[in-house]
Amino acid sequence: MAGIVVRSRARLFHGHDWVYGSEVLKTFGDPQAGDVITLKDGQDRLLGSAIYNPKSQIVARRFSRRKQELDHDFFVRRISQAVASREKLRVHRNPGRVVWSESDGLPGVIIDRYGSHLVLQTLTLAMDQRKELIAEAAQQLLSPSSIIERNDAPIRKAEGLDLVTGVLLGEQPASTELELNGMRFHVDLLRGHKTGLYLDQLDNYEAVAELAAGLRVLDCFSNQGAFAIACAKAGASAVTAVEISGDLVKSINENAQLNGVTITTEEANVFDYLSKEIQENVQFDLIVLDPPSFAKSKESLNSAWRGYKEIHLRALQLLPPDGFLATFSCSHHVSREMFLEMIVDASVDAKRHVRILKYLSQPLDHPILPHIPETEYLKGYLLQVLPGR
Repeated sequence: MAGIVVRSRARLFHGHDWVYGSEVLKTFGDPQAGDVITLKDGQDRLLGSAIYNPKSQIVARRFSRRKQELDHDFFVRRISQAVASREKLRVHRNPGRVVWSESDGLPGVIIDRYGSHLVLQTLTLAMDQRKELIAEAAQQLLSPSSIIERNDAPIRKAEGLDLVTGVLLGEQPASTELELNGMRFHVDLLRGHKTGLYLDQLDNYEAVAELAAGLRVLDCFSNQGAFAIACAKAGASAVTAVEISGDLVKSINENAQLNGVTITTEEANVFDYLSKEIQENVQFDLIVLDPPSFAKSKESLNSAWRGYKEIHLRALQLLPPDGFLATFSCSHHVSREMFLEMIVDASVDAKRHVRILKYLSQPLDHPILPHIPETEYLKGYLLQVLPGR
């Protein structure tokens, strides 16, 4: 088997499973893009098997510590293990995540379940070349009525992959109605933004809504309105959802009607909306900030910091003493420590002190590997503004 020799100080020797181009000492056997390759150290000792893409900054991703091929039996075994681990933890839910990339030993593979349908993403070249095998294994194990390919994530471009969507198995589903945490949503699995629901926020909808009874709630970057709807159902006195997309505003209104709740929707840029509310001396008791990723790369961290700080500064200015802020970052480039440092920076400028009520993260069906920190991408805090002292 062709492969690469890894430099002695590579992160692979500290538990990580990625090899960057700068960490390759040499290649042997003429490996081709998408191949399964052998990883070795400078003493010719086996470090495992990996998928290979010299066009990517991450040239190799280890998926086994022994020699292993990516065949049908392999995918059946790994998906079975992913399902079994979630069943053991009682988080094998529907809708929910079935496979989460490196965390389930399938680098670049994401499988989500929505009712009787599965949605597959293959974000690495090698896995994309084998997506039919993956779909067949998932069909064998989970018997979905269809498997939808949602390979429209921009991150695929880093692997030299095109952005595509379509049906891999079964028939194209119509708009699907799903229930989660007692809420109902219309979901377009083929065309909706990230299928229309954020499965990584399922636990957090409930955690935030627990505080909402009797409060004035503002849900920023509302997407399909899940935080807003959860708070409205929990008895909030008033709920406003802000979303820049007119199509999503329409979806929020439809979902609110589906759930029998009243929500005020605003089609607006969140930055502009918060500024306007400050000028008009409006206050909210609970604000949710769940923006899209501001940091698509390490190079964008400085501009991301400024964006995060600005929305936090404005949100804190809209909260009274004892008001609540639920805030999230969904970029793995932004560490939890960095995110908290930014919040402190914003609170100083806003002349507000806050206390942490709860650390928020992704649910157990999105498992986190501490030796691969990139598997923890969703970081959040539930904060309370302290009274003046």
